[in-house]
Amino acid sequence: MLQTDLSKFKGIIVAMNSCYDRNGRVDEGAVGELVAFLAKRGVKGVYVGGSTGEGMLQSVEERKRVLEAVMAAKPLDFTVIAHVGAITTRDSVELAEHAESVGADALSAIPPFYYRISEHGVEEHWASMMRASGLPFIIYHIPATTGFSLSKPLLQKMLAYPQTIGVKITTPSTYELQQFKALGGPDFLLFNGPDEQLLAGLSLGADAGIGGTYGMMPELFVAIYEAFRQGRMEEARTYQTWANDIIAELLDMPVYGAIKEIVKMRGVDCGQPRLPLEPVPADRLPAVRKLYEKMMSYVEACGAAV
Repeated sequence: MLQTDLSKFKGIIVAMNSCYDRNGRVDEGAVGELVAFLAKRGVKGVYVGGSTGEGMLQSVEERKRVLEAVMAAKPLDFTVIAHVGAITTRDSVELAEHAESVGADALSAIPPFYYRISEHGVEEHWASMMRASGLPFIIYHIPATTGFSLSKPLLQKMLAYPQTIGVKITTPSTYELQQFKALGGPDFLLFNGPDEQLLAGLSLGADAGIGGTYGMMPELFVAIYEAFRQGRMEEARTYQTWANDIIAELLDMPVYGAIKEIVKMRGVDCGQPRLPLEPVPADRLPAVRKLYEKMMSYVEACGAAV
């Protein structure tokens, strides 16, 4: 395995929102504001250009601009993982080279999607990014959206590449998470993906969490992680229950649009999600406001408890 400081990846890492201006262009100023907002609330770092970051809906140049804005705004001890996955290997390699050039801490990538690519093809796709960069590499396993499921034999092959340091796993199976951890060994990083089961993932070996709803209520997820780490399981369960109460209502809304509205209510205007992701209709905004108020009651209670 690549010699790197693995501690920089352990903790709460926010799958960061994209930020656009009123004309739908990348808003570097808002990106910086969002990084500052998150850094002040104790998160370990950010995951840039993934699902919540709308990376698949942006051009290569837009993705570079977002990452550059993050790097310009981040504190010194703030971890930045650049998601560089794309449908073409060429674009992924270009993004990987760029991520290294601007100082990102690690790369991550989904497998290529839409086409049915063989395991050998996916391995070569990921290996091309590693050959283009000296950065640590984190596999992003999210079969519900990519249609490709990371098998244990393929993971075993990927472990032969020294840059492969972990897997971000977004599936409902904590058993699969535990099996990947066992295969990779104690120094192999597992990043829990489903926000609503962060505590379950940590309990079965996850070293960190990467999530999209973390960005609107980072305090709750930091509290879950710290309570678990300190052995205060009852508190951790309480905080996870509070987070899940918010997530359950959020899932009845246009999720990405609602997250952005709540982040705006917290002081950072990230603009609207890029179509075809749906914004929140005007008649649903009162429901989002009500959800925000409930969420903030939990955030405040969490702060008082901690």
